[in-house]
Amino acid sequence: MTIKEVWDNLGGKEGIERLERTPAGVLIHLKKEDPVTMESGDGLEAVQDGKTLELLLSKEKKKDAEELFALFEAKEKLTVKSALMKIMDVLAGSLVPLMPMLMAAAMFKTLASVLGPDMLKVLGPQSDLYTLFTFVGDAGFYFFPVAVGFTSAQVLGVTPILGMFLGAILIHPTFIDLAAKGQMFSVYGIPAKPLNYSATILPVILSVAVMKYAEQFMKKIVPEALKDVFVPFLTVALVLPLSLCVLAPAGSVIGEGLCNALIYLGSRGGLITVLTIAVLGMLWEFIIMAGMHWLFISSIYMVLASAGQEAIITPMCAAAAFATGGMALGLAFLEKDAKSRSSDISCFIAQAIGGVTEPALYGVGMKYKWPFLGLMAGAFFGSLYAGLFGVIGYNFIPSASFLCFLNYVGGTTMNLIHSIVSAVIGFAVSAGATYMIGKRRKHESI
Repeated sequence: MTIKEVWDNLGGKEGIERLERTPAGVLIHLKKEDPVTMESGDGLEAVQDGKTLELLLSKEKKKDAEELFALFEAKEKLTVKSALMKIMDVLAGSLVPLMPMLMAAAMFKTLASVLGPDMLKVLGPQSDLYTLFTFVGDAGFYFFPVAVGFTSAQVLGVTPILGMFLGAILIHPTFIDLAAKGQMFSVYGIPAKPLNYSATILPVILSVAVMKYAEQFMKKIVPEALKDVFVPFLTVALVLPLSLCVLAPAGSVIGEGLCNALIYLGSRGGLITVLTIAVLGMLWEFIIMAGMHWLFISSIYMVLASAGQEAIITPMCAAAAFATGGMALGLAFLEKDAKSRSSDISCFIAQAIGGVTEPALYGVGMKYKWPFLGLMAGAFFGSLYAGLFGVIGYNFIPSASFLCFLNYVGGTTMNLIHSIVSAVIGFAVSAGATYMIGKRRKHESI
């Protein structure tokens, strides 16, 4: 079977989510979990596991894998919308695989905050266990460029370990020391201002995006017998000046701009900050549905890494999440059909316990449309309360369940209490508003 036949058999871009290179061949992420029938032979073997299909290629066949990437990456008409969606896809693909690490790191930081000298005082500041929890929690954020280098390379079609290597270069102690001392540096004679890229996201993603083309170029010009050694070496050598002199600093400026804007809005206080939190909370679930939330989430992690707290996006997350559950439960009280009522309650449980809002958003909100009014009302008033009482996030666990309250642990006890109250307000107002709007509409399905 030829690579073109493989492409056609999988349905082309309609059937393929993304591709990534592996030492044995190509890992294909499918859009559906349907079984794929594919004949093995001629240096090609297919192994499917759910929505992933790995093509195991012989050494002679591996060069043909580039044809598959070329078909997948064939240029389409570029529009502002398609470009924006591509950026969101890269951010999502780079961050989603890191969630287990971030969840674990956030939990260790939470334990240090709860048991440490700031709250329960079970562990002293000099305690080995407190020190352990602190540096383990910080490690998940400090080494972000290494982890993001790996995942972004998978998304962009670069050899993953090279993306990881590039991330490691950006946070090497020598480079960070140069940044701390304010010393100038040059790469092949090109001036480069050393910066501390630890806990950053955009510098390595931009660098890996360019590395993709550098690696493809090197694969074309390096003889087959020398590829294993010289393609990785020459790829990194070519990318170094672009990364250290241009791309990483540019990514740092963009990231710092987003961070500084959020920090400024959070520290300004008054009506501007409160309304920003309330309006953002009201729109948050729609931002999630549009896939735009990854831009905000990446900003949260950058702010937490630089300032240790975040006071604009995180404060409204609990209210917005539980307003979604409230919308589902409010509709459940209106349903006359037992099956529909059970489905709505399941959507609420999926949010409150499972931390997933999509069932409610699509199964309730998109189904009838008008329940979104209840969601928006609950999220607005719950977020407004969080803004008025100055709720601050000290961690960020990307979950819409009760675990989201751990985001507010690290400051005062009242900070945690106010976050819970904001979620209760969001839930109650959303459920009540959805119920009352539904009663008035007397929707035919209810």
